[in-house]
Amino acid sequence: MKKARRALLGRSLKPVRIACINYAEETISGRKMAKLTAALQKCYDKHFLPVWGYPVDLYVTRKPKPTDWQLVYFDDASHRNMLGRHELTHRGQPISKIFVKALGDEPVSVAASHELFEMVLDPMANLWADKNPNTQYAYEVCDAVEEDSFRVSGFEMSNFVYPSWFEPFRHPPGTKFDHKGTLKEPFSMTEGGYVIKKVNGRKVIKAFGSPEKRRRFKAEDRRGHRSEFRDPQGEHHPGRRAAKRRG
Repeated sequence: MKKARRALLGRSLKPVRIACINYAEETISGRKMAKLTAALQKCYDKHFLPVWGYPVDLYVTRKPKPTDWQLVYFDDASHRNMLGRHELTHRGQPISKIFVKALGDEPVSVAASHELFEMVLDPMANLWADKNPNTQYAYEVCDAVEEDSFRVSGFEMSNFVYPSWFEPFRHPPGTKFDHKGTLKEPFSMTEGGYVIKKVNGRKVIKAFGSPEKRRRFKAEDRRGHRSEFRDPQGEHHPGRRAAKRRG
């Protein structure tokens, strides 16, 4: 499998190692963590990698290497290990977080695949795509279709958009804009999706696929989510320096 991934992209591009760390031991057993991580790897290799082309190697550990990126599961945003974590690890590497208790009825695999896909394509959460001279869309690949999923190895995985979704020009008939083929044009969204837009280079706003989605979104605990780092008014979890000062 590793050889196949490298052959697809050329031998010069080595997979990024992503450490999967489970602090949500109340809800995710060690056995489930192993199965979930294997399913995420299979989903990534079979569905995401051929479209976007960034190979990764996921592995479960409690002691990540200094160069690892991280996919970390917490019970909630008040977990003691949240202290000092921001959008980067203390070594400056990308990190994504899943808050299991805040998911409600959403399968943890959907949230995990969502965070994994988006971290790989925009690890700093700072990329934007131009729709027109006055409007930019955040380079988030799951938000627009985030309540849609497909099954891999018994786990539900998040739908995601294709590169064509970020391209404002006219596309040939039959072009796919998301993996499930639901969307029909760039920068569109499902009724259960949302998008983050920057207007006139300054104002950051969220738009929703339906009034019901807006209500559900506002009821969520968004602390620590990568999407909040794009918004100057977002609920950011304090970074290392703030945490140290408070302590």
